Amino acid sequence: MAELNFFRIVEESPAYWRVIFDYPPLNIVDNVFFEGLQGLLVKMDASSTLRVAVFESANPEFYLAHFDMTGKIGNIATAVGASGLPILMDTFVRLTKSPVVSIAKIRGRVRGAGSEFTLACDMRFASRERAILAQVEVGAGVHPGGGGTERLPHLVGRGRALEIILGANDFNGELAERYGYVNRALPDNELDGFVDEFARRIATFDRRALAAAKNLVNQVSLPSADRLLDAFGSFTGSLAWPEAQRRFSALLERGLHKEGAWENRFGELLPTLFDSAA
Repeated sequence: MAELNFFRIVEESPAYWRVIFDYPPLNIVDNVFFEGLQGLLVKMDASSTLRVAVFESANPEFYLAHFDMTGKIGNIATAVGASGLPILMDTFVRLTKSPVVSIAKIRGRVRGAGSEFTLACDMRFASRERAILAQVEVGAGVHPGGGGTERLPHLVGRGRALEIILGANDFNGELAERYGYVNRALPDNELDGFVDEFARRIATFDRRALAAAKNLVNQVSLPSADRLLDAFGSFTGSLAWPEAQRRFSALLERGLHKEGAWENRFGELLPTLFDSAA
């Protein structure tokens, strides 16, 4: 087992790794998250035997909570990664284009940039009872900037993508499966076994064949770098909107970033943000 910043790597075999997010208390997506993933991508690229990586959470209530709203984002919006894109976009694009197959095993809440991480993975499998997925950015005064607006329409169609993004509400595992947000939603007690068996199956296949097939699918299904950059530039600009600053402040005052009702019921409570009784 290896540790790399905010997560642990369990090497089930030379061909199959489990990456376990462990960044208490809520697995907030901040500069530490991206620094950790940058290091992980280097480690993955250095392995000649790795076929598949499964991403999961040590916290059964929070897979990846959401983007940090307190300003702890370091230089991820300005620094350039190995692909030539800003670090945030670089991380997701390199994961998507990696020859290693990436699987998100979702148990708990995953919203905003956390959701965009799972969309950058090749496949998503969710707990029917315990997974919650959402793109909450519009309800927080901004809009998705890490690929949500580019990747969701390919998966779920335009109308449902707009429902997810503009409604900024939580989707349980069952509804996420029906929409195509995730590949499958399985009973919680079957999720681990199913994903492990599937990953081990992939790990028996030749790396060259896996990488070539993934690359061909990528060519007809991925958004262009220009589209991703346009959305990211618009997102970073939206962080300075007065309306966004007002909503961010209100969310933090209500208790976001802390264990409690607002983190648990983020999507549900967004329309009540400025209610005196919220």
